[in-house]
Amino acid sequence: MRVLVTGGTSLLGAAVAQRLHERGDDVVTMQRGEAAGSWRQVRGDIRHADTVSSAVVGADAVVHLAARVSVVGDWDEFESVNVGGTQNVLDAIRAHHVSRLVHVSSPSVAHFGEPLVAADADPADPDRAHGHYARSKAMAEQLVLGAVDDSLAAVAIRPHLVWGPGDTQLVGRIVERAASGRLVLINGGAALIDTTYLDNAADAHVAALDRVDDISGEAFVVTNGEPRTVAELLTRICRAAGVPEPTRSVSRAVATGAGAVVERAWAATGREGEPPMTRFLAEQLSTAHWFDQRRTHERLQWTPAVSLAEGFERLAANFAPHNV
Repeated sequence: MRVLVTGGTSLLGAAVAQRLHERGDDVVTMQRGEAAGSWRQVRGDIRHADTVSSAVVGADAVVHLAARVSVVGDWDEFESVNVGGTQNVLDAIRAHHVSRLVHVSSPSVAHFGEPLVAADADPADPDRAHGHYARSKAMAEQLVLGAVDDSLAAVAIRPHLVWGPGDTQLVGRIVERAASGRLVLINGGAALIDTTYLDNAADAHVAALDRVDDISGEAFVVTNGEPRTVAELLTRICRAAGVPEPTRSVSRAVATGAGAVVERAWAATGREGEPPMTRFLAEQLSTAHWFDQRRTHERLQWTPAVSLAEGFERLAANFAPHNV
């Protein structure tokens, strides 16, 4: 089938597109820049309805990954990309009679500050979600699942902390801060969290696409199902990259206070890029986030193929040429 993948330059978007291409699907990606891959590409902004509509023409299904992902920024930008962009996708799907949609969401849409312990995919709640990103993604997920009817099968997939070789977001930032001596644990890094190796996340999204007619209207958290402490995860990433492991720790209260100060400074000066700490980051790095994957495995008919141990070995092999 022909599948449009929005957000084709993202780590996960490129991996999903590659999976679909390898199995013989006719892949089209839409993104603002140039993406790797031999499939057809449409360059444009998800906020432009006409561009989205032209990308959707001829598609049998859409995997919607394009999003504004950041811990800082103005609400108007998050709303226009994550909510308005998703509405543009839905409008184009309706106009061109596309019957399948996999919407990529986030576990943060149902996280309200308390620890998540063996949690399932609770309903998205924009009124209680913390931060502009989580709130806007919650609104987008509600739009998608609310659009389900006899002509459209749609599912929301919430991958948690996707990482792997080539990751410039999670892995890249950890390594950069460790190399410069700025990587600090919060509360000793004792919080237990789930992560998702890239290949597993991509496979789960393809499985969701194949099963969407049977699971339409549902939301699923996707992880490796191997929760580890923040300290262990950061240490393993640093070892793989050959940079110093974190040794310093601060309390959550100190980190939260520092995050509030940094947020105000970023807003006042209009600085670009991700700040070293925010209140949201302090909360995420000091609160348990791990999920019961039984319903996800059963309904998607998918299980992770790459363990965390193997994932760290692959990450180390990817960094090895740079560490010689």
